[in-house]
Amino acid sequence: MNQLTEKLKRELKGKAHHLNPVVTIGDKGLSKPVLKELNIALDAHELIKVRVHSDDRIERKTIMSEITKSLDATPITHIGKVLVIFRKNEENSK
Repeated sequence: MNQLTEKLKRELKGKAHHLNPVVTIGDKGLSKPVLKELNIALDAHELIKVRVHSDDRIERKTIMSEITKSLDATPITHIGKVLVIFRKNEENSK
C-alpha cells in the first residue's frame, strides 16, 4: 500500500467527489471476479469509487482493507457505503 501525503489525499478526495461508483460489491461480498474488475478499473482510471451493499460498517472497512492489500492500492476515504480507492498507473503517467 502506497503512502500519500495529506495534501494529495485531500486533492484526490476533491477529484473523487464528482465520480460515480464503477464497481458495486453485492451480498456475496468480495470475490475474485470483483477483484479483477477493480483491477481493470484502477488501471483505466487510477481513482475510483466502489459501492458496497452492506449495512455492516466493519464489513465495509474489511472490504476496503482487502481491496487495497490485494491490488496494491491506497484507501482515500470511506463515506457510508462508498469507498474511494487510488492506485497510481505508471503507464498512464508517461
